[in-house]
Amino acid sequence: MKRIFTLALTIGSFLLAQAQPPAGDAKVGDSYGSKFKVEEALNVNDVAKKLMGGSEFPQVQITAKVVDVCAKKGCWLTLELANGETATVKMKDYGFFLPVAAIGKQVVINGEATLKTVSVAEQKHYAEDAKKSQAEIDAIKEAKKEMRILASGIVVTQ
Repeated sequence: MKRIFTLALTIGSFLLAQAQPPAGDAKVGDSYGSKFKVEEALNVNDVAKKLMGGSEFPQVQITAKVVDVCAKKGCWLTLELANGETATVKMKDYGFFLPVAAIGKQVVINGEATLKTVSVAEQKHYAEDAKKSQAEIDAIKEAKKEMRILASGIVVTQ
């Protein structure tokens, strides 16, 4: 019985440690995911406009300001758009995470940009991860279109 308790405690501790964003200050020059050379990064607002016009970006480098990072694991982040909306970034193959310290930082993201319809359930899931109030979560009533980026790598630039 003592062994089972010890094993359960060990596994529980490991899982708790895994369910947090990585530690770090997200300093200028820090990179996450696959390494890449920053070349001709496009502004996130320009990419968003072109996506709405029907353009596709299977491989693009985007520069943007981070406004939120998943507080549970650092597994997604949101970027500020000029129209007051946000774009969501997810990490390719769930292969890397970003520290919460990246909030407010300027980054270059290497990846794929698409326009996606986000269901009510998915929006509520992200709102819960972002620790929004229950009233804010309950206010989500309809699907919305948003810019989605699948990042293979991220570099902090400011």
